[in-house]
Amino acid sequence: MEEERFKVTDRRHHAADSPSPQGTGAPDLSGLLVMLMGWALIGLGEAPDPATGERRLDFPQARQAIETLRLLRETESESGLLEELLYDVQMRYVRIAKAAGG
Repeated sequence: MEEERFKVTDRRHHAADSPSPQGTGAPDLSGLLVMLMGWALIGLGEAPDPATGERRLDFPQARQAIETLRLLRETESESGLLEELLYDVQMRYVRIAKAAGG
């Protein structure tokens, strides 16, 4: 049986790379927004579920992620990224839901 191989890439910012608070290794809002976008994409079958590697439709998961992004949009200063992510995932939701008959 062939051994599975994978590569781990550390994409965290380090204090030496940037003077911003993101350089501390602490979670940041951009990471949260991208994570929510990922949950929406997984729920829409646009990305594989990391646990199973399979694509599936889970409209409640996608809807919850989208609604969380919408809530954050109302209160967040990083609205440019949020607007971009929210628009993208909402358009995908509508397209995929229509195609699935939902």
